[in-house]
Amino acid sequence: MSKKISVIVPVYNAEPYIGECLQSLLAQTLQDCEFICVNDGSTDRSASIIEQFRQMDSRVILINQSNQGVSVARNTGLEDAAGEYVGFVDADDFIEPDMYERLYNAAGKGDCDVVLSNFESELDGYRIVTQYPFPTDVVLHSDFIRREVLPTFLRTDQLNTACNKIYRTSLIQKYKIRFPENVTLGEDGLFNMMFFSCAASMNYISYTGYHYREVKGSATRNIASKDYFQRALEVYESKLPDSYAGLLDQRTIKELKSIKLIQSVLAYIHIYLKPSKEMGIIHKFRYVRKMIRNQEVRSSLPIYCKEMAMELGVYQKAMLQMMRRKSILGLYGLTAYSRFRNKN
Repeated sequence: MSKKISVIVPVYNAEPYIGECLQSLLAQTLQDCEFICVNDGSTDRSASIIEQFRQMDSRVILINQSNQGVSVARNTGLEDAAGEYVGFVDADDFIEPDMYERLYNAAGKGDCDVVLSNFESELDGYRIVTQYPFPTDVVLHSDFIRREVLPTFLRTDQLNTACNKIYRTSLIQKYKIRFPENVTLGEDGLFNMMFFSCAASMNYISYTGYHYREVKGSATRNIASKDYFQRALEVYESKLPDSYAGLLDQRTIKELKSIKLIQSVLAYIHIYLKPSKEMGIIHKFRYVRKMIRNQEVRSSLPIYCKEMAMELGVYQKAMLQMMRRKSILGLYGLTAYSRFRNKN
């Protein structure tokens, strides 16, 4: 392959951000890259902005298609990827100049199939760096991946993103790994579960080069039109890839999925009980009530409390107590207190 890394950027109506995104890509210290921008039926000036960058730098590739969603856009990019490794960047995010050089060099140390790093999120003015409890800067082989990494995908969403990793392209093509289409949320996690199931080696570097910006109207903030809880239930009830067969017993799988479900519900409670103009307070209360009264949530709650007991603080325990009591007003008061405390 003539390129070291193919970077795939799905683009849909990203006019305010795509310029900064592409500038951060073209500033990479690792020069031997290609940047595949898949314009997914944008109705703004996204395509023309990308075209301007393409005329300035031949490493920028523009593919236009009708609007089919982020998974189809990424899969379109994978069909044309010529790099030894492939990475993903969202059009409203940006990266540090040395990010792909750092990831590529880490891959070369042990001829690794996948390299992952930390990432920074920006939400409501706060910056949060997500890190992982894996050994750093060492080659980790398939036994570690099966024992530690694959179960992590069942327990939490924090490892799901595809944007802080590079993947060996030949492995993606050999096993025909693609992002699942017709999935509302969580496509990154399913892609990663399939890839890591096939990976023989990985490297985790304690480095933060990816900056994730959560913008108004993005998939994870559009509470009025996205049924997040239904998607969390679909993940909870979904069939696991064949690679998980024999890896974990059914009791352990149930425990890990229960932890993930309750963590999702706790996050959604904060999102839905936060003041906003997108949804009225009565509608929000009804949605939260639906979540905490759901039978799968009720059965997962005691499992979560038992398995996470040593990690819970006073606030988390109070939230869980209000969930047990099905107290909407109690949850509302606690989340309001949390926002006040963080603001001050």
